[in-house]
Amino acid sequence: MSVTFRLAIPDDAEQIATIYAPYCLTPISFETAPPSIEEIRKRIIKVGEHYPWLVCEIHGKIRGYVYATAHRERAAYRWSVDVSAYVHSQHHRLGLGRALYTSLFRILVLQGYVNAYAGVTLPNRASVGLHEAMGFQPVGVYQQVGYKYGVWHDVGWFQLMLQPRPAQPRSPLSIREVQTSAEWSTAVNAGLELVRA
Repeated sequence: MSVTFRLAIPDDAEQIATIYAPYCLTPISFETAPPSIEEIRKRIIKVGEHYPWLVCEIHGKIRGYVYATAHRERAAYRWSVDVSAYVHSQHHRLGLGRALYTSLFRILVLQGYVNAYAGVTLPNRASVGLHEAMGFQPVGVYQQVGYKYGVWHDVGWFQLMLQPRPAQPRSPLSIREVQTSAEWSTAVNAGLELVRA
């Protein structure tokens, strides 16, 4: 099986939209309608300015993706990120979520990020299982915080310490800065061995 991890580019928007759209038709995503290809393109560009957005290609087709975004806007939060993972419905059970997260987290460490957070609409055994398998710890529940399909939904929040918290942290590096480092290729490919054939 030919598997590649790489940074997303704007031209990936159509394939990413195809993967994401079904999630928008369930409570898993709080978007009430699937975003357009152009909207996904804008998101890839915006996220990619500061944070990693990785895709997994299997035989040249995108079958899963993960990305990080700012946890909050105020400056003291800048060492923390929110993360998300989505896998094509026909490619579950291949370990893609875990594999992609492994690479994403290695990149985030290179950049200097310390904490990762994930919000999961409850109940969602698969997503809770993925995050717990990656070492996330539950830190709380926003009770009945989202209303979709005539029901109020809870969101569980999970936290992962990516690396020990330094006493005097340096500002996180940009994607461009870490792409030129000797560790870049190793970080991007860190999770490849976890993909099951």
